[in-house]
Amino acid sequence: MNTLISSPIALFVIPAVLLTLFSCASNPPKVQLVEGKLRPCPDSPNCVSSESDRPSSRVEPLTFKGPSEKAWGDLKETIREMGGKVQEEHEGYLWATFTSKVFRFVDDVEFRMVTPESMIHVRSGSRVGYSDLGVNRKRVERLRTVFNRKRDQEGGQKTNSTDPQKRP
Repeated sequence: MNTLISSPIALFVIPAVLLTLFSCASNPPKVQLVEGKLRPCPDSPNCVSSESDRPSSRVEPLTFKGPSEKAWGDLKETIREMGGKVQEEHEGYLWATFTSKVFRFVDDVEFRMVTPESMIHVRSGSRVGYSDLGVNRKRVERLRTVFNRKRDQEGGQKTNSTDPQKRP
């Protein structure tokens, strides 16, 4: 009987341990711009990009009003608030990583500023695995929501004076 119980457990535990080890040991990709754009997503459904031509991996870029320097600062603050870590930044390019809580999967998120168009292109992709169950798309949309909320609050569109709970 112990063999019957331990077999299903072993079939779950061993792959889970191996998956965890592989995800923790994964090397970072060579993150960089390719011909002035973010790297293209692979064919696997674990990446989204605002510069993708494929509808399955396409997301909209972030947009902003006002100075690009302020938007860039807000972007970095948003990344930190969401638990990401900025790994590299230079001349309108930023690379951040996000690590999942349970299995410690690392996802790479890259940004490219296009100042004349008041937009920031984004690419979010998993380092390992085939499918991410929509995690990268959800992350980009949450990042967009937090970024836009931050921009709206700073632009004076949201004030606490009309909120009866916030009055002195």
